[in-house]
Amino acid sequence: MTQRHGCEDKDVGHYTCRRTREKIVVDGRLSEAVWQRAPKSPRFVDMVTGAPGFLDTRMAALWDDENLYIGFWVEEPNVQAHFTQRDSPIYFENDVEVFIAGPDCYYEFEINARGTIYEVFYIWQDAYRKGGAFDKPEFDLLTRTVDVLGGFQDGLRYGKHPRGRRWAFMDWDFPHLQSAVHVDGKLNDDSTVDRGWTVELAFPWSGMKTLAQGRSLPPKDGDIWRMDFSRFEALRYNGRLTDPSVGWSFNTHGVYDSHIPECFTHVHFSEEMV
Repeated sequence: MTQRHGCEDKDVGHYTCRRTREKIVVDGRLSEAVWQRAPKSPRFVDMVTGAPGFLDTRMAALWDDENLYIGFWVEEPNVQAHFTQRDSPIYFENDVEVFIAGPDCYYEFEINARGTIYEVFYIWQDAYRKGGAFDKPEFDLLTRTVDVLGGFQDGLRYGKHPRGRRWAFMDWDFPHLQSAVHVDGKLNDDSTVDRGWTVELAFPWSGMKTLAQGRSLPPKDGDIWRMDFSRFEALRYNGRLTDPSVGWSFNTHGVYDSHIPECFTHVHFSEEMV
């Protein structure tokens, strides 16, 4: 059995993403009949221990020739979200997250219940070279807003992954991304008990060329991509937010770290219609 920086092979989940011919309107409600037929994931588990989360979180995914669609169902008795500016650090409050991995890079997406988005594109430094796949203006180290993961951005992760550090392009936006949120309750109102919130996303295949690194777009029947689906819940204790937040994901990572592509879920693309 191969140890993978926290998770083991047996711990990594599998999800079959089926095809749809039906039009999906991205409004956050997941009200189309096709979403009711799409296979939902198991209940998300604690990122470290693998124990089921004490609040229910599930996802589903679909695809067609234009987009990868992802939906989240989030149980939340007190829906809270305060950051409103794009690329704010919404990971300090409640959010759901999607990571999509390529061979030498990966993309991070986060959204809170207000619909505020945070995005970063990561490139492993050992794959970043002149004339290579990432030698293009959108990944220019001198003109873009760039940080380092595995270095000063988060000292706790320094040296933890065998590939080392990643360039983090903080100003990268997924082209033509669609996202929406629906709150079943009253946002930021402690006097009510809410049911939760849902998230609906559409990632165009045309925006995944760098992530694909030569793989078919859209994927072919039987293609497997690595993606992570997670939720972070900021708990309050004596009026203060806990740090770190509780992290739940499709499958355990064995450690409190989303940035381990080897632990990302196997997403199997199928031509079978949902």
